[in-house]
Amino acid sequence: MSEKPAPADTAARQQLDPAAADGLRVYAARTRESADQLAAVLEDIAANGLPAVEDCTPWEELREAHLARLAAQRPAVA
Repeated sequence: MSEKPAPADTAARQQLDPAAADGLRVYAARTRESADQLAAVLEDIAANGLPAVEDCTPWEELREAHLARLAAQRPAVA
């Protein structure tokens, strides 16, 4: 994908309300930040190799921690 904005053909484009446009900008910034973090990790691995197994967290523990965070965000259903 390109970081250049799409051509300004406003006649064929439906404009967003300001709140929706701001929400999209926030989402784009978060997505860009996540991509930058992933790129930094991949560059570190390329430069230094994979970390030692002892220094890593098993994916099962990461999954369970993430599921616990998601469950804490949701109200309980009776």
